[in-house]
Amino acid sequence: MGTRGGGLYVGRRAAAAGAALLLALLVSLLALAALYGRCRQEAAPPLPSPRAPGPAAPPTPAPADSSVRRLPRHLLPLHYDLELWPRVRPGQAGPFAFTGQVNITVRCLQDTDTAVLHSAGLRSRGAASVRGPLSEPGAAVEVAGLLQEEAGEVAVLELRGRLRAGRRYVLQLGFQGQLEEDLDGLFLTRYTDRGRSSMLIASQMEPTYARRVYPCFDEPAMKATFNIRIVHDPSYVALSNMPAIDVSEVKDENGSLWRVTTFNTSLKMSTYLTAFVICDFDYVTRTERGNEIRIWARKEAVKNGYVDYALNITGPIFSFLEDVLNVSYPLPKTDLVALPDFGAGGMENWGLMIFQEASLMNLPSDEFTSRKAMIALVVSHELGHQWFGNLVTMNWWNDLWLKEGLASYFECLGATFVEPKLSLDKIFYAHVVQPVLREDSEIVRSLSESEDKIKGSFPLMSLFDNITYSKGASITWMLSGFLTEKLFIRALTSYLKEFSFSNANQDDLWTHIQMVVDAQDEVQLPASVKQIMDSWTCQNGFPVLTLNLTTGTIRQEQFLNKKNRKRTDSYNNTWIIPVSWMRNGSSQRLIWLDKSSKMFPEMQVSVSDYDWVLLNVNLSGYYRVNYDQLNLKRLACLLENDPKVIPAVSRFQLIDDIFALTDFGYVPIETALELTKYLAKEDELFIWNVVLLNLIPDNLESTLKNYEVYPLLKKYLLKRMLPIYHYYAGFIRQNVDALEDDYFAQVYLEKLFATACWLGLQDCLDLSSELYVKWMDNPEYKIPILIRRTVCCYGVAVGSDKEWNFAWKMYNRTDSTEEDEDILLYAMSCAEEPWLLYRYLQYGLSDTLFSSNCTSAIISHVVTKDIGHRIAWEFVTENWPLLSQGYGQELLHDVLKVMGRFVKTDVQIQELQVFYNATLEEDEREAITLLLESAKLENIERRKLLIKVASWLERNVDD
Repeated sequence: MGTRGGGLYVGRRAAAAGAALLLALLVSLLALAALYGRCRQEAAPPLPSPRAPGPAAPPTPAPADSSVRRLPRHLLPLHYDLELWPRVRPGQAGPFAFTGQVNITVRCLQDTDTAVLHSAGLRSRGAASVRGPLSEPGAAVEVAGLLQEEAGEVAVLELRGRLRAGRRYVLQLGFQGQLEEDLDGLFLTRYTDRGRSSMLIASQMEPTYARRVYPCFDEPAMKATFNIRIVHDPSYVALSNMPAIDVSEVKDENGSLWRVTTFNTSLKMSTYLTAFVICDFDYVTRTERGNEIRIWARKEAVKNGYVDYALNITGPIFSFLEDVLNVSYPLPKTDLVALPDFGAGGMENWGLMIFQEASLMNLPSDEFTSRKAMIALVVSHELGHQWFGNLVTMNWWNDLWLKEGLASYFECLGATFVEPKLSLDKIFYAHVVQPVLREDSEIVRSLSESEDKIKGSFPLMSLFDNITYSKGASITWMLSGFLTEKLFIRALTSYLKEFSFSNANQDDLWTHIQMVVDAQDEVQLPASVKQIMDSWTCQNGFPVLTLNLTTGTIRQEQFLNKKNRKRTDSYNNTWIIPVSWMRNGSSQRLIWLDKSSKMFPEMQVSVSDYDWVLLNVNLSGYYRVNYDQLNLKRLACLLENDPKVIPAVSRFQLIDDIFALTDFGYVPIETALELTKYLAKEDELFIWNVVLLNLIPDNLESTLKNYEVYPLLKKYLLKRMLPIYHYYAGFIRQNVDALEDDYFAQVYLEKLFATACWLGLQDCLDLSSELYVKWMDNPEYKIPILIRRTVCCYGVAVGSDKEWNFAWKMYNRTDSTEEDEDILLYAMSCAEEPWLLYRYLQYGLSDTLFSSNCTSAIISHVVTKDIGHRIAWEFVTENWPLLSQGYGQELLHDVLKVMGRFVKTDVQIQELQVFYNATLEEDEREAITLLLESAKLENIERRKLLIKVASWLERNVDD
């Protein structure tokens, strides 16, 4: 499964696009579009707005999960005959229902007088029966009763006779259920196409929603084949995993005519991969090596060519994966369906992959790499699952990373194959490894959990997180690196062929890798593959390596914050670590650290300032590196003199590591700042981005301006930013189209320009005003999307009510796109005149100007601004009786969290308490008080840190 909500990582049923996606991946250009939805009252336009690109990321865990009750192993499913009949007609009002019949052929493995299978939210329709044993024609076992255990999500057929081991039987059950609009199981969704309202029916079965659609053995290891029939309205087309082989008609009990679409017998697969779509879509098609590929979407989208790019890359990625893995794709057709509303970025159902529209659609006129990259990454992820997950499936959900981690690894390979201008290593490190290192240091969970742990009330959706996806991909990258890609792929091919149409666990993968290692003598490992890799998959977190250049000693320990490091008795994990390294610019032979500390004489350096060592070259290993002061000083000097001697990814890693080490108390902030002196010579945007995210976090911009550090930071940073700023400003002014292949410009240039304007760089403010005025003079002019958010914000900020009113006018244009509306919604909060902000907040209360969910977005924007937090707070307190009706405590909680950034004293807390004591219940008051107390302590610590930063800047600002 790909990204929930199309972007990366809010609740399962929410469209969690921007904020979650960017946790792992990219700029949050459309975060509020995802969090708050469309604010205007008009119906959504037929086109999706482009989203920020990035590798497929994990879904957002749902607030509630299905039960994880394991079934007894008395029966093994072999084949399903399944009929589904959603009782839906075009234009029909709800509520909606579906009926069905399932006949499951099973083999009895152990004598039993009950048949237990999964069923959730379904009602029995007609009497259940059991035929067999099939070796005796006409034989049957009488059913005494059918018991539905809703808590355990199982149905129990109580039998008057016994099923005998070794015999085959057919369980026959009729069922019915409600067709909801919740994006899980079998669901209905509404959309607009060519100006008309329409409905479609689709499915999402992973992880345990098949049981909500039909009674089944809903566990990944209980694979079977399927014959599927769908009864549907004749105006719709029905799709499933396999090609349709027959279309007929049937009348219901009222004599109304329905169409019956029958599909070919499926391959052996898990229930979570069964898929159904009933829609009135069009498609485009091509054939690749006998595989008929069709991409289905709204008729208008297909007509306008919005899915042509996805069609053009799907076949080549299929062929690429077939050639790399040396295992053919076994199905005769592949449908990819773009749904206007879907809870995941994509779902890999065999033969019928389902995507959120934004994951598949691209404007034919949009030549920018970033948009195509996002589509290529999501499509590659789901295609990777055709081998990892569909062909070979994990035995149980504890090894979910076997499919999600490997698919996340191959998504980057597939995307860079069809978009060779993308830099594979930079994208992988910036969007996969670096974000999950940040997250993995805070989460107490191993990549592979104990199978016994995943049962009962365990929140299964919690496994679909960045640890599973990105850590799984990162350790796969490391594994491929120390094995060599040739051996790694050879082992994967062996693994896939051995377990095709079956199931495996991670030990099975380690076994096949070990077999390949043992059959050659070029790569020598310090321990078995299982010992090495279990140290990465079965332990929480990851290590930090500390190098002492004087002694040549490397020491490892788990990377933990100060608080957890004090509990040394609880953390004694040791990893078997492949250490790539470089000395004085020359790559050295790989070494292994297989104990807590080890001396490497070859790493002892001379007294020369030009003798230096760099570990984890190009972030090839999943760990952080700390150096002694001697090496750090030499690396800092090297960066100032000749930064290109250190590879770009290693420069990125060096800076990200040092700031992470600072955050966790391993090194002082001054040490990290020393490594920023060279930045005037840094021309890589993805490195600048990690610097700016550490020095000026988005959520602290308004806070930082209240400290004396701001003018020092302004002088220090602008001096170093000017070369790269002017380089890109030249393109913006003269030939922005020349950046269409510059992926990192498209995803990171916004942050660079926003920071330059925030620091008061006059050229940035002038450029923003210049482009904004150009737009005012000609509303058809398009501000470059790369910096549109910044230009609109500062165009309003440096202007007057005239500029603000123009933004308001453009926001209310009927032809404005969702993307532009979200940008303008944010930009109008950038006004520097308090009365404009207050008027904006008042507008937000109007039902005629905005839909109800927009008020919260407006308040959230204004409260984060320099002058806006007090204005927003006063507005909330004055209008609370009205706001509480629509938003309740959630809005107040969000506003108080932002206000907490400014709390430094008990008096300030008491000021906020006066209000919320009168509006919240006692338990909620206690929670908010704790939140503010925590915020106060964080602010005090931040104050101490900023004093140190200011002191360092005073000494170095003129260097």
